[in-house]
Amino acid sequence: MLSSNKLKFSTLEWMDDHLRILDQTRLPEEVVYLDCHTVDEVASVIKDLKIRGAPAIGIAAAFGVVIGMRKSPRSSGRSFQSWKEYEERLNHVIPTLASTRPTAVNLFWALNRMKMVVEKNKSKDFEKTNQILLYEAISIHKEDKLMCEKIGEFGASLLKDGDTVLTHCNAGALATGGIGTALGIIYTASWQGKKISVFADETRPVLQGSRLTVWELQQQGIDVTLICDNTAAFVMKNKKIDCLIVGADRVASNGDVANKIGTYSLAVLAKFHRIPFYVAAPSSSFDPAIPNGGKIKIEERSPKEVTDWFEKRTAPLGAKVYSPAFDVTPAELVTAYITEKGIKRR
Repeated sequence: MLSSNKLKFSTLEWMDDHLRILDQTRLPEEVVYLDCHTVDEVASVIKDLKIRGAPAIGIAAAFGVVIGMRKSPRSSGRSFQSWKEYEERLNHVIPTLASTRPTAVNLFWALNRMKMVVEKNKSKDFEKTNQILLYEAISIHKEDKLMCEKIGEFGASLLKDGDTVLTHCNAGALATGGIGTALGIIYTASWQGKKISVFADETRPVLQGSRLTVWELQQQGIDVTLICDNTAAFVMKNKKIDCLIVGADRVASNGDVANKIGTYSLAVLAKFHRIPFYVAAPSSSFDPAIPNGGKIKIEERSPKEVTDWFEKRTAPLGAKVYSPAFDVTPAELVTAYITEKGIKRR
């Protein structure tokens, strides 16, 4: 039985003819599921962080292609009349989804897989091509579940009974199609009978750590303590932190890691305090086309995420804001990468 069956919630699910996602902007106060019936709805939930995390974004986008290619807008919702019309629609659907989040490589990896499926199955039987697209999206989802399982197994071998882990942002089941990457390791170790404690950064500015990671770990019965982002150094100095485990949105060919803003700071602190710094990510997050972290496009978020604290103004009007969603951790600060293929040490 897959470990994902032990989870108390579902992040995303294909429901016969549409995609259902857990709205992560409503957590932890409400557990609300949204049904996406159009490609624009899928694009919107990705862009608005209602679903987030590199693997989950890729899976959602794959299903977004399925939804977007069902009918032709040019034919008043009827089936496609020609292969040219079908390709025109595909050339609208994929850019629509690709434009949502520029940093996470899984998005483009999944969209490229869907595009390749169409190119390999050119046929006037558009329903058959659409069925193959659905199979591919389902395969991407299943593969991610299995990758999370393997990452969990390999990573759990690094944790001992009684260990305390510091993590940042959310790299759990909420960010993937399975049990998660960084948190998947913690879950697996716990299911093996090891007692693991976690310190979770709040992760400003939109609090993925406090809203999502703490909620998720509580759902699974994991001992978790929330800290402010600027408390991490103090915790490393004064508490028993055995290792840091984070996820990744993209890993360059030289090993540089793009992850949620604040990750770089933690890696520097871990190096100073001589604490292992692990990056847990599926192989789909590794981008051989990017030579180093300096070439990774970093998404910038709305200034309002910084100036307004959940609809309450916390900065003066006209304040300048610089709000990158991610930073890049140099490879030399990474102790090891944990993937579904094993553990690769620096």
